[in-house]
Amino acid sequence: MNTVSEFFEARVAESGEAPSVIFGETVVSYSELNARANRLARRLIAAGVGPDALVAVAVPRSIELIVAVLAVLKAGGAYLPLDPAYPAERLTHMAEDARPVLLLRTKSVASLRLDVPEMVLDDPSFVATYERERGENVSAGERLAPLTPAHLMYVIYTSGSTGVPKGVAVSHAGVADLVATQVRLYGTGPGDRVLQWASFSFDAWFWDFTLALLNGAALVMAEQDALLPGESLRETLLKHDVNHAVLPPVALGITESEGLLPGGTITSTGDVCTRSLAEEWSKGRRLYNAYGPTEVTVGASIGGPIEGVQEEVTIGTPWDGGAVYVLDERLRDLRDGREGELYLAGSGVARGYLNRPGLTAARFVADPYGPPGSRMYRSGDRGRRAADGELYFTGRADNQVKVRGFRVELGEVEARLESHPAVEIAVAVVGGEDVSTQHIVAYVQTSARHVVDEAQLREHARRTLPEHMVPSAVVVLEQIPTLPNGKIDRKALAERASRSSADTPAVPAPVADGADGAKSYEQILCGMVMETLKVSEVTPQDNFFDLGGHSVLAAKLASRMRKELGVVVPMRSLFAAETLAELAQLMEQAEKV
Repeated sequence: MNTVSEFFEARVAESGEAPSVIFGETVVSYSELNARANRLARRLIAAGVGPDALVAVAVPRSIELIVAVLAVLKAGGAYLPLDPAYPAERLTHMAEDARPVLLLRTKSVASLRLDVPEMVLDDPSFVATYERERGENVSAGERLAPLTPAHLMYVIYTSGSTGVPKGVAVSHAGVADLVATQVRLYGTGPGDRVLQWASFSFDAWFWDFTLALLNGAALVMAEQDALLPGESLRETLLKHDVNHAVLPPVALGITESEGLLPGGTITSTGDVCTRSLAEEWSKGRRLYNAYGPTEVTVGASIGGPIEGVQEEVTIGTPWDGGAVYVLDERLRDLRDGREGELYLAGSGVARGYLNRPGLTAARFVADPYGPPGSRMYRSGDRGRRAADGELYFTGRADNQVKVRGFRVELGEVEARLESHPAVEIAVAVVGGEDVSTQHIVAYVQTSARHVVDEAQLREHARRTLPEHMVPSAVVVLEQIPTLPNGKIDRKALAERASRSSADTPAVPAPVADGADGAKSYEQILCGMVMETLKVSEVTPQDNFFDLGGHSVLAAKLASRMRKELGVVVPMRSLFAAETLAELAQLMEQAEKV
């Protein structure tokens, strides 16, 4: 077994009527999920989908999304994930760059107006057509060509330093070792429940998918607002008896761990797992810390079970079938504990960047320590190997950062801002005190010929950048600071961003007290927002997200409302409120605990 469909069909043969996917109150068995995917796969084959053909999938979180991905893989094709929550311009760019042969979407997702055929999966006429197809497994002879592990499995776009996202092309070659690693460390199987937390546009989504469906467990899905860190995520984990989850440190940091995933596993990934988080989340469950960029098949190394008493949290040892080298600038292997760049090798290394041969050649290089013809990926990450073989991540060698667990090339943020006619220079840096308060701050120098305000520049960024890449603040400077050699002084700007966040006074804007002298919900809320966002001025007419809020900070605000005021405001309502005054009204009407 080497391809996703082979692994999945083997689990179907064993699991039969056991639950495969749980979404809300809907439960779908392995046999039903398999039959639905087989029917759709036959429609895809009839439409010309075969090995190495790329199919764009723009479907919201749902059972239909799982069916669509399985169907693409069963047909022999590869999927291009297009998260409907992303800006339409960004989705269109990715699809035009990748040139898929087909687009799968649901009626809730607007057409991207691509010059490719579409299948609307929940259109009644299409449903009637594909339900007439046979539900048994697609045979090798039905595919347009033989499917091998070397064929493409997915293309996932990541932030690009030049301002343009780049597609990472990953084949099935690393799947067998991925599953072997999961079996060795997690042992998931029938009766287990795996949370599907990550966005479809990230490779961590594929980890959740495989940890459940290629191992016989149930994949637990939920609407996005039910997965926001804090009380919403906690309630979802408890409601569905989830015992395996992969979450970034930012989510772990604002979610109460008591009673969650008893006897199960939690895997921290996407950012540095601190000693404090390790101490909290290693109690009552097994904690793992995983590392690996999109350019390998989900991951490269994993450490654990991790004990909370460790001084420094390890990223462990390589996955089955993989290798992680710590090399100096001359590609010499540093086995003496010195810091070097991490190079990743083995079965999981991606083909490269789609339609980017030059960039591929620069980052995917010959592996001098592997078999003839093998390659390794130059990660740009720094690290070291201890005497016992354990690996430690020590930072980046370039302008790439992690913000709330998301990989961000600050150059892409800068390029988007500089595309505005009023901006001459843009510099993006990261501010914040810890992973839960990390945010991007952009400093811009504008042209004297144009007048533009900070809100307009944020809106310009929002039209193409996903939420985690939109600067929380855009600060217009008369002149960007430089070093004596004329280069931009990024360190000074980063210090300014951190200093302004830490020094912002939390003084609520004046709001009238109630008749009895007690503070109104508006006044209390304005104070909370000022403290949460580290801003110096807030009025009831402001919008939380226009002030620089994001989903994680919204979850922190909701948690404070619950703990300090006993007020439960659904996350969906918090996102929908246009002003803080409207949110305060919702607080007055909300359920009290």
